[in-house]
Formats: sequence, C-alpha cells, structure tokens
Amino acid sequence: MDAYPGGTAPASLEEAYAVQDAALALWDRPVGGWKVGKINPPDDGVLGANRLAGPILADTIVEGGDAPAAMPVFAGGFAAAEAEFMLRLAPPAADAPPPQTNEEAMAWIDEVRIGMEIASSPYPAINSDGPCVTVSDHGNNAGLVLGAPVAREAWEDLASIEVALDVNGETVGRATTATMLDGPFGAARFLLANLARRSIAPQAGWWISSGAVTGVHEVAPGDRVTARFVGLGELDARIVAGQ
Repeated sequence: MDAYPGGTAPASLEEAYAVQDAALALWDRPVGGWKVGKINPPDDGVLGANRLAGPILADTIVEGGDAPAAMPVFAGGFAAAEAEFMLRLAPPAADAPPPQTNEEAMAWIDEVRIGMEIASSPYPAINSDGPCVTVSDHGNNAGLVLGAPVAREAWEDLASIEVALDVNGETVGRATTATMLDGPFGAARFLLANLARRSIAPQAGWWISSGAVTGVHEVAPGDRVTARFVGLGELDARIVAGQ
C-alpha cells in the first residue's frame, strides 16, 4: 500500500483503537494474545499514553524448536523482528479489576517465556506515520515465536537478563528490560487496563508480547533472526514472504 487506506489516518488513540476493533470484528480468526509496544516522545505526551496494544491472531503464534520457525511477512511492506519476554494470562477471577501495580499484575500471569515478535504491515510507512497508524493496523503484529519458559524465581529479576538480537549472524541490538519503561509486568498492567476500557474480557491462555527489549529491527524475506537471552536460551526464526 503506497498510502494509508481510506486516505485519512486516525488522529487520536481513540480513533485508532476503533479501527482496530472494527478490523477484529471482520476477521473470522480467534485472538491468541496481545502485543504491547512503546510510544516514544514527543508522541507519548501528545497522545497521553506511553504504550500501545494490538491483537495477535492465534494462528500466527508458533512454538520455537530445533529448526528456525518460518515467519511470514508482507513482502514490499514493513517487517521487523523483536526479542521480547512473553507472558501468559491467567486472570485470578472473571470479575477481577485490572491490577494497579506490577506486583498485582504478576498475579495475573502463570507462565513467562523468552520469545520473538514479528511485526509486519502491507503499509511500509506504518511506523514512521506514528502510533495511531500503528494501532489501527493490529499494532503492526504479524506473529510470535515462543521459546523456553523462565523459572518463576527469576520473574522478579528479568531486568538483569541481557538480551541480544542477531540478523544474519550480526548482532543488531543488545539491552535489558531495565530500559523498557516499567518492564514486562508493567506492560501487562497497561494491557489489562487498555482491554478494560474497551470492554474486552481478558482470557486465560492469551499471550502478552511485552515489548521490544533491544529495539525494533527491520528484516526482509530470506533473513535469519536469532534472539539470545543470557542464561535462559535462544530461538531462531526464518523470515519468509507471506502468501
């Protein structure tokens, strides 16, 4: 797509989530989770939020294995890979209010894994056109690769784990979650509040892709991507052109 479809992009997060909700209503595919991304300055001040959310369709979530996971993207559009911690939702009760602290958010999670988010859109300017455009296109999500579980005793110390992402054997990013606002459980807290405002009931088993640790790294069909989590393991993906 050379231009934003319809000609006029949403100008507020409220408009953007309305587009996202309308798109979800048109799909005959179940949601398997939600991605959370960062809204950078100065947009965070203008929009009144420092994070955004988007749905992850269940049939785009794959288990990592010995062979690289084949992850399709929109050839000619935008595509990126991101190393992330994945959190699995387990609401404590059907009518539980959204958590107010990261410690409370931890009680909503029953599993944490290392993983990789694949972002992709048929619109190449999705990121450069700003957060509202990103939100309106599923938050720019195209799938998840799930890696090894993180032991429960390590959850409180995720910020000390060094994460790196390689593309075709070259390290393109290295960081820890200490650089990510208030970390993966802060992302879960944000998401649960976001869903509550939209009258979307959180479901047990949904995965939360909690935010890019090392950054958003553009990729293209044919690339090999490796996410490495020191002391926890690594996982591989092969970027392919979607059909």
